[in-house]
Amino acid sequence: MFVAQEELKKIGSVANESGIPIKTIRYYDELGLLKTMGRTEGGYRLFDSDVFVRLKFIKRAQSLGLNLSEIKDFLDVYDQGDLPCDQIQARLEDKLAAIEKQIQQLQILKQELQGLLSGWKIIPEHPEMTICPIIEGN
Repeated sequence: MFVAQEELKKIGSVANESGIPIKTIRYYDELGLLKTMGRTEGGYRLFDSDVFVRLKFIKRAQSLGLNLSEIKDFLDVYDQGDLPCDQIQARLEDKLAAIEKQIQQLQILKQELQGLLSGWKIIPEHPEMTICPIIEGN
């Protein structure tokens, strides 16, 4: 029985179909995020259709705040035949905790700014000795 071999796509086709620039695809390949299936005689990278799943995963993971190093770690686990969901869950929980801390810090900063702005019309006794009473206080 003859099994049809999947047609490999040149990097330009991958870029056109995915909407991701060739330069970015090359960079991802250099980092080991993508798997090339070889090259053409002209040196163009060739990819199978799995590249689209990986590119979609990379872009979604980036949109969630994961960096390329973290994404590579997850893809390495996947390439070994395992689902990286446990590692991803732990990393996303870490990110969520960091966001909560940032929100608290921003709330404190917001209150401080509101306090500074509420009293900014106070003119200092010696205006020549201050640049801006809003920041420097009384």
